[in-house]
Amino acid sequence: MKRNFRHVPRGLFLLALITALLAVSSCAKEEPASTKTAETRAVNPYSNESVFDEVKKKLEKNPDDVDALYHLADLYNRDAQYEQAIEAYKKVVKLKPTMGYAYFKMGTAYDRLNRPAEAVEAFKKALKYMPNYAVAYNNLGVAYGNLEKYGEEITALKKAIKLRPNYSSARYNLGYTYLRKGDRKAALREYEALKKLDEGAAEALKKEIDKAS
Repeated sequence: MKRNFRHVPRGLFLLALITALLAVSSCAKEEPASTKTAETRAVNPYSNESVFDEVKKKLEKNPDDVDALYHLADLYNRDAQYEQAIEAYKKVVKLKPTMGYAYFKMGTAYDRLNRPAEAVEAFKKALKYMPNYAVAYNNLGVAYGNLEKYGEEITALKKAIKLRPNYSSARYNLGYTYLRKGDRKAALREYEALKKLDEGAAEALKKEIDKAS
């Protein structure tokens, strides 16, 4: 079975999260220790619930705050609330249509919901604005594969590898796709390339090749 090699980089999310957490801390009213209640002490400003509440308060004041909407979408995504994440990402790209990374994350959310056709469209839009993003090509390829569109999958995975020659996940997926098409020779080529990059992935692909023999 194909391993889950879809990637979701988190750099932008972490930056937004840190910003929100700092906002929570800076806005908290300082009270003398003697007057703080047990309930006040129990509040954790770093909990997911607190961050959700803070972002939602910002959106109540300004529903068109793109940064807050994007942050909310990431929070939903991280919390495995994929339907809500998709709706939030849709609002983001409506306000900022060129935000390729929002389309990319929307695609990953569709993928988690096993909706490959919609994932394909989201990844294609992401690549319109981020044409050199190898991870998006890999994920696009996997989404095509889930639709059994192997020709399109191979094209996307080859593009990912061209952009990042040492991309072991994409090479594994490409080898596996060749195997599904019955091209054992091509699958073995990817296995040989993988041996130089990722022994674990190479071993996993070789097992699939041996099973298909």
